[in-house]
Amino acid sequence: MLLGLHVHEDDVAVPCDALVVGTPISVVKFDYDGNERRGLTATCRCPDGREYVVAASDVVFPAGTEGARYVASYRKWMGLAPFPPKTAAPTSGKTRRETPGSVIHAKELAELAVLSVKGLTARCRFLGNDRTVTLRSRRPWAPGEIVRIKLRREWTLGDPHISAEITSTRIDAPALGLTPLRLEERGTWSPIQQYWGEEGEPIERWAKPIIARGPRQAFEMEQVLPGYDFADPECDPIGVSNDLKDCGETVRAYEALLGLCGSDLRCLDAHAHLGNLAFDLAPGDAIRHYEVGFRIGELSLSDDFDGVLPWGHIDNRPFLRCMHGFGLCLWRLGQFAQASQVFGRMLWLNPSDNQGIRFLIDDIRAKRTWENGRDK
Repeated sequence: MLLGLHVHEDDVAVPCDALVVGTPISVVKFDYDGNERRGLTATCRCPDGREYVVAASDVVFPAGTEGARYVASYRKWMGLAPFPPKTAAPTSGKTRRETPGSVIHAKELAELAVLSVKGLTARCRFLGNDRTVTLRSRRPWAPGEIVRIKLRREWTLGDPHISAEITSTRIDAPALGLTPLRLEERGTWSPIQQYWGEEGEPIERWAKPIIARGPRQAFEMEQVLPGYDFADPECDPIGVSNDLKDCGETVRAYEALLGLCGSDLRCLDAHAHLGNLAFDLAPGDAIRHYEVGFRIGELSLSDDFDGVLPWGHIDNRPFLRCMHGFGLCLWRLGQFAQASQVFGRMLWLNPSDNQGIRFLIDDIRAKRTWENGRDK
């Protein structure tokens, strides 16, 4: 192993250009830390100056260079393929070409479920099996989305990684294979107990069918909150994220919420608060977070569900928050019919309307724009 290190140090001039996980870097040093399983290491420098250490066998040098030749020999000595399979090497500086023997032909389309997100990478699972991979992309991810891809390259760097062309995305909660959140019965809800305005005032149009339907069964939806310690409620991870946001640390707040989704996609409150972070500036991104949470919650409701999910049962609130955010985004994006449908259903599920839907629904049904509705 030490002989291999000396060969690399003597014949491969550093710094030199290379790729790691498809990302251009500069190799500044070779080393061996005594870990025989890992073998030779390479210290890599990113364009922004950050440095990190990887196994030298995972570094791809430009074809025809001394670095490429020695890494190929080293990989062969380790019992690996001479070149990292299905990986392209940079030629020099800014241009790139495929390493000999590594040309990849685009494969047939595949679908992945996005399980967790970190930076520009997403941990994904192929639909139909349990195989997971890490996918790199510059698009913003929403945990729980389904992405349709055309595979370009696949390689292993500790875990399987792929690069791919994303051809489409969709939200399809049943395809995620999740266990639906439990519904616990919470007695009977009756419209007689509901406040409908001052005596003698006309009943609003939206409330009449709810009153006519009469008493219904109330339920509380299971809330999943990874990391919550019932012995220390101050450590509520959603509260921690909100505190970070209020302190101006939006990126850390966002990462904390992504971590909750990565632990369990059924953490509906994480989806709702991810939507809240994006809502003001990017409603097109926010709506994806809200809808994923809403659709996952919907898995617990049968097609003929006729019960009530009162806001007063606090574990219903994450689902109602997702639904509320989804409806607001639909309205803001001019999708009036869908917004009206979502908000009408919200009033049916939570007639006490703690989120103020009754003040919005007439504007939406009249197709008054988001901006004009807010100005009233």
